[in-house]
Amino acid sequence: MEGDYPDLRANAEAFIGEVEGRSEGNLRRYAPTAVSQAREALRALGYYSPLIDWRIQEGDSETTATLILTIKPGEPVRVIDRTVEIRGEASSDERFTANLPAQPAEGDILNHGEYARLRETIQTRARRRGYFDGSFVTHTLKVDPAARTATVTLIYDSGQRYRLGDVTFAEGHWFEIDLLERFVSFTPGTPYHADEIAKLNNDLQGSGYFRGVDIDASPGNAENGVIPVSVALTRREARSVAAGVGFSTDVGPRLTGTWREHWINPMGHKRGAETELSAPRQSVSAWYELPLDPPMTDLIRLTSGYQREDIENVESELLTFGQQWQHQLDDGWLQVLSLRWEGERYNIGDDEKGTSSLLLPGIGYSKIHTDSQLDPSRGYRLQFDATGSHRSVLSSVDILHVNALAKGLFTLAENHRFLARFQVGAVATNRFEDVPPSLRFFAGGDQSVRGYGYETLSPENDNGVPVGGRYLMVGSAEYQYQFADQWRAALFVDHGNAINQLNDPLATGAGVGIRWISPVGPLRLDIAKGLDPQFGGGWRIHFSMGPEL
Repeated sequence: MEGDYPDLRANAEAFIGEVEGRSEGNLRRYAPTAVSQAREALRALGYYSPLIDWRIQEGDSETTATLILTIKPGEPVRVIDRTVEIRGEASSDERFTANLPAQPAEGDILNHGEYARLRETIQTRARRRGYFDGSFVTHTLKVDPAARTATVTLIYDSGQRYRLGDVTFAEGHWFEIDLLERFVSFTPGTPYHADEIAKLNNDLQGSGYFRGVDIDASPGNAENGVIPVSVALTRREARSVAAGVGFSTDVGPRLTGTWREHWINPMGHKRGAETELSAPRQSVSAWYELPLDPPMTDLIRLTSGYQREDIENVESELLTFGQQWQHQLDDGWLQVLSLRWEGERYNIGDDEKGTSSLLLPGIGYSKIHTDSQLDPSRGYRLQFDATGSHRSVLSSVDILHVNALAKGLFTLAENHRFLARFQVGAVATNRFEDVPPSLRFFAGGDQSVRGYGYETLSPENDNGVPVGGRYLMVGSAEYQYQFADQWRAALFVDHGNAINQLNDPLATGAGVGIRWISPVGPLRLDIAKGLDPQFGGGWRIHFSMGPEL
């Protein structure tokens, strides 16, 4: 290829394909075909008048001869006129007409692939948005090779937009119709969009009730432009049991077990139990769940649990009973109203022992936005929780406990990832020594300030035992570079502490790490240095797993 035309060269090579291993005679017979294929490849990219010569270069043997094409592309064909017109109901549908591909544009070198993409985009949008009777009145690409000009004309008549009708559920699903109808997020008469059908399918699949979901919303069944929606459901097995083994430097080896009953009755109630066993922490919990409207996001959950912890000379036994009402707001925030009773018995070193009984109403808001659940490239997570107790209402101490968390992730040029995390918390109380350890703040560890031991950062008593702080302030910044498929290197710095006064000093940790994007999520291995020896900082290895947000 004479000149700098990498796209033309690549396209010609793709059209011609491999010709190795042919004899000199075969190559001579194949040469006219190769020239024709090269000419077609250049025409696809707007070069209609190339000059193509060929010759055979002899090799060391009969089968190592080489066919060499010498191509002068010549002057390209350029688009001198582009007409794209949408008629019918879609002409007033901004989401149909907006952001159609800008190429091929007037003045551009003609690219047949861009013309095909523009045409296919219009057809695809018509199908997705319910214009099933639509067709092209005109779809022409006129080329004048002698004048080196091309005109593009696409006139599409969408016809009417179909609408979604009533949703019916085939018999045999066992569940109450009222429950199933709460999964339907559109009303009869809603303009058709493929995303509405996909959402209904995903919501039913994600409910945990069904092994199979089959939705028929074929436009061939429409009457007067209204498409009936028929759903056939196959109920899943009622129960499942799962066990897992994990490890992190915070708690060491960890065993988990889960028992879940996915449906109990035709109203869709669920229940389950979970347990966790590790050296510093053992817990068992049970829950009962009632779906609300819509059942994809809204529910009432009744919970109970027991947890025992022994971390850095802080021993705690915690018994809880509670209720949560979860509701997703119109702006995407998830709201959780809760009421729980906690009874805790604890020892902090050899100096502080106590028991607490608290009735804790609470409210929480959270929002997460990512482009992928398993390994996002960008997104954020926001969370705020507040809970409290009062001595006049079945509680041993007055407490207001607040906690806020923000995480962000941004990827630049595919390989450069930037993560930030910030967490703050506070406890307001009339008697801090009566606040149980579960409601005090501790910092340090894999998910907090790396370079320090798990929950070792906090105010200490006279014997040097961390007793927990009134406030929590932790921030982190991390840069990741993807150097190979599924592998990333990381640089990070963490800064924070659990403190009793807002002007108390904070601890800093910094280090390097490596990330493997496994099929179950990222695995993280970090080597961190705590930069403040007075807080027990030093070299530490941190291992953890789970999503970035």
